Parts: sequence; C-alpha cells; structure tokens
Amino acid sequence: MNPNEALITKFYTAFANADAKTMSECYHPKIHFIDPAFGLLKEDQVSKMWEMLILKSKGNIKIEFSDVKADDFTGSAIWKATYNFSKTNRKVINTIAAEFAFQDGLIIKHTDNFDVWKWSKQAFGPMGYLLGWTGFFQKKIQDQALLSLKKFQESK
Repeated sequence: MNPNEALITKFYTAFANADAKTMSECYHPKIHFIDPAFGLLKEDQVSKMWEMLILKSKGNIKIEFSDVKADDFTGSAIWKATYNFSKTNRKVINTIAAEFAFQDGLIIKHTDNFDVWKWSKQAFGPMGYLLGWTGFFQKKIQDQALLSLKKFQESK
C-alpha cells in the first residue's frame, strides 16, 4: 500500500470509528470538498461538515469502504454510508464514489459523487421519488445542508 492509499484508508477508518479529528488530520489546510449535498466546501468547513454529520448520527451510522487506489497525485475509493436520515428518520444506504488529489502528503481535493435521486427516494420517500431528480429539489437539499452546517459552525 502506497502512502496515499494508506492516507485514504486512515480517513475512512477514522470515519467508521466516528473520529472527526483524525479525518481532519488527513486534509491539507487548503482542502476543497465537493459533493451533491453540500456543493463546494473549503478549508475548515470541510472538517466541520464531517464533525456535524458524525454528531448528528448519534453513533447510528455505518461506514464501509473498498477499492482504495492511489498514486502520487490522485486516488479513489468507494464508500457506503448506512444511516437514518435525521429529517425523516428513514433508512438510507448511500454508495459514494470518492476521488482525491494530494499535496504535501495530505488530501487537498476530495470529490464525492452519488446518485442524488436514489438518495432522495430513500431519505424522503414518495416526495423524493417524485421530485428528487429535479434541479429545484436538489437545490433545496443543498440549501438545507449548508444552513445546517452554518448553524453547527455558529454553535461551536
């Protein structure tokens, strides 16, 4: 296992153990994170997002990961989160394809890709099935996620 594969493994092992501090230590100070739920987050926002998600899960999130690959510059992994969505208490099993870029032995860019419609059907039930594929609904999901993060950051 090369150093960047070890770094990805360390990151997801920490996530599986609800260890936001160790996850944060895997990131470069100038980290950029992108995913369908939050859009673009930078620097301290990224670590705060993981901390918030771990705390909101109250220990009821299962993280699994596989297919960790990396070279000196880029990497990837597949990870799966199983949890109950906090707003509806509906069970979600979300499979995510992660891509990474590295700098100075740390993750400088982290992009998570997943099927938002599939996620919204699980998280919101019939409403997610009917509207989850629309840009309007996806924008509402992102706006709510960013508002939750803002409130969490202000409470710290």
